[in-house]
Amino acid sequence: MSIRHAMAIAITGGALAITAAPSQAADTSSQLRALIKQDGYPAALASVREKSGHVRNATAGVGDLKTREPVPVDGEVRIGSNTKTFTAVVVLQLVAEGKLELDAPVERYLPKLVRGDGIDGNNITIRQLLQHTSGLPNYTNFLADGLLPYQHWYAEPRTLLDLALEQKATSAPGTTFAYSNTNYLVAGLIVERVTHRPIAEHIERRIIKPLNLRRTYFPGVGEERLRGPHPHGYHHDDPALPLTDVSEQDPSFGWAAGQMVSTPSEINRFFVALLQGRLLKPELLREMRKTVPAPEVGKDARYGLGLISNPLACGGLSWGHGGTITGYATTNAATDDGRAAAVAVTNLPRTEEQVGRIQAVVDGALCSR
Repeated sequence: MSIRHAMAIAITGGALAITAAPSQAADTSSQLRALIKQDGYPAALASVREKSGHVRNATAGVGDLKTREPVPVDGEVRIGSNTKTFTAVVVLQLVAEGKLELDAPVERYLPKLVRGDGIDGNNITIRQLLQHTSGLPNYTNFLADGLLPYQHWYAEPRTLLDLALEQKATSAPGTTFAYSNTNYLVAGLIVERVTHRPIAEHIERRIIKPLNLRRTYFPGVGEERLRGPHPHGYHHDDPALPLTDVSEQDPSFGWAAGQMVSTPSEINRFFVALLQGRLLKPELLREMRKTVPAPEVGKDARYGLGLISNPLACGGLSWGHGGTITGYATTNAATDDGRAAAVAVTNLPRTEEQVGRIQAVVDGALCSR
């Protein structure tokens, strides 16, 4: 579900949207058109939030290859691993409430469950789950040979955990960063075990409703259709074959690591609110922003607790996550002073160069103050 893993898995509340000056909107639109022309995405859509809170949206391409309908402005997209940041916020809120301890072992909350070849829940902490330093193998490795066979496949979280535990640990806990969706699968299971409520309900009650994110949601069991206006998502396991419309799919294989839906502008609002301290106490936001080198997700990237930092060409850092899931890839970031940008495309990028071109649009938007 990380955008940097597209080839491997081939997976401010109430801000007023104000129309931007034509030159600003035209520049973003032209960049999106260039992405489509160079890399062949059916559609691209973006939202840019200025420090003042003003928002501009842009689209390019077509929302439906069959009907040639236009791309809905700020349409709904599947946001993949951006879900991890929502899950991390829930976990850290539970830490603040005394229901979890950040450096406690997984075994305390899921006794005798996390066991395998080189895997022992006694030796893995919640912090290591959130920072991808647990050594847990990635359950989504089974998708590396193709996504289309699983378009309508429903998977329960425990089924996904079994897929992970059939593999060997990738490293000793706490020694190495290794991106693994299994970490957030286990984090979601911990949330549900200690609260006796679904992770989706916590995300809704603790984040979505307080921030008034009306088009952000965690799809229900068996919910395959997107609820609101959206561009269709497309995929092909073999680039020599035509694209398949995967807009309707069962996203359960993403669960707490990558199941959610949002829009570019609402993704921006979530990350700005997070960085402004509206979701976490200052001491826990500081913990979230303690990072380790994460070259696996970007040359200069560093990973905190569900939060990725990258240096900006214009100075300073951006913070975000990004994510992919069948048919959709989202790149997004925000800054401490309230700027944010998100770009979504409706087919997975397949090379690091393609990923870099999307990232360049986001970085350029953040640097054009």
